[in-house]
Amino acid sequence: MLTPTSLPGVPTVTPIPSPTPRTPPMPIPTPVTPLIESYIVQAGDTLGGISLAYDIPLDELMALNGIDVDSAIIQVGQTLHVPLKVSRSGPLVTLLPDSEVVYSPAYVEFDTAAFIKSQGGYLANYSEMVNGVEIDAAQIVDRVARQFSVGPRVLLALLEYYGGWVTNLHPTDPSPLGPACPYGDRLFLQLSWAANRVNKGYYGYKQNGSIAVQFRDRSRAIVPPQMNAGTVGAQNVLAVNSNWELWLTEVKADGPFMQTYRRLFGDPFAKAVEPLVPIDLSQPPLQLPWEKGRTFYFTGGPHAAYGSGSAWAALDFGPPDVLGSCYYSTVPLTAVAGGQIFLGSKGETYLDLDADGNLQTGWVLLYLHMVADDALTQGQIVQAGHPLGYASCEGGISDSSHLHLARRYNGEWMAADGPAPMLLSGWRAKNGLAQYEGTLIKGGEVKEACECWDEEMNALIAE
Repeated sequence: MLTPTSLPGVPTVTPIPSPTPRTPPMPIPTPVTPLIESYIVQAGDTLGGISLAYDIPLDELMALNGIDVDSAIIQVGQTLHVPLKVSRSGPLVTLLPDSEVVYSPAYVEFDTAAFIKSQGGYLANYSEMVNGVEIDAAQIVDRVARQFSVGPRVLLALLEYYGGWVTNLHPTDPSPLGPACPYGDRLFLQLSWAANRVNKGYYGYKQNGSIAVQFRDRSRAIVPPQMNAGTVGAQNVLAVNSNWELWLTEVKADGPFMQTYRRLFGDPFAKAVEPLVPIDLSQPPLQLPWEKGRTFYFTGGPHAAYGSGSAWAALDFGPPDVLGSCYYSTVPLTAVAGGQIFLGSKGETYLDLDADGNLQTGWVLLYLHMVADDALTQGQIVQAGHPLGYASCEGGISDSSHLHLARRYNGEWMAADGPAPMLLSGWRAKNGLAQYEGTLIKGGEVKEACECWDEEMNALIAE
């Protein structure tokens, strides 16, 4: 845990406290009928072919997606909404609390390295190269947990369940997360894949009130309403290595996966934080993340915070001096509020608003693709407006320098257009029809997300 420190000449920040949780929790929406899923248009697709594949009349498909009858044009990469027709429904069961599945306050005291060492298995002596640096298994687990905001006990339980890597010194399977994982024996990539699958179930259920899990044979089953999102996250990652019959056994409260979990960690509900996100949660005041008088451009509306499976919690902002390339910007990005700095890997910086040194608690802002300023130090306390770094392409996949800004509360990624919407200097985020589309609205003024520099459409001046 980082201890807040004061720097000479820098005033201490008044931490933004985490609200005292009250019941009930933030509600999960009532699922729509039929369940809708997204389909990304591929090269060679036609509306007629898609309507046949999903067994939906062509006119209904067009109406559902607002496609004009006269033009009927679709483009590669376009997102279409299609009804999902699934007859099988999974069991109504509770496996894990939400706070066990996300990187929540339940993990503040958990020491991944000490736990792995105590088990004496293959992980205890494992290391691999990640982005040119050799790191051990505990560092890999903690890094994936932090970046995807998924509980490290969940990741370790999956490694033990499929591969025995936690307790077995000589496991026979070089792929510790099951046959469906496409990343061979690279632990960092495998855990990232698993964390993304967990998030896809967790946040898909949070957003829609129901999801369809997909099995290894590509058949599906609906997860019923009235579940908790943490259980659905676990069910979603278990499904990908299973068929329907095996999965029904795995997702029982006393099934083999939960037996593995309890053997390693005991009762997961003993550490539960409930509610994880209270129904009356509101965002503290945040300002635009650049200096007053400067202009940046709103280049990406609400989209996934980390990986493809998390909530649409992120917005993108392009600097005024770099467009369409990965040169580092020279225009500084700044703190949206006072807080404490946590420096992750290159291009990954966090601003902890309650300044308690724990990324698992309270409001935390992720600054992704930002190269931290050389003067910024681990654990530093900063005030709103303090320079933090510069937009770049570091820290993930990007083809143009920008800032990817996302929020989480108690470890849960908070949708930018959710019950506690993202507000930056009074600009409120609104979803578009697809990820990266959308608007920022302030009074009667509207800015539209665009990968462009357009003074009318997407320019934002910090005031």
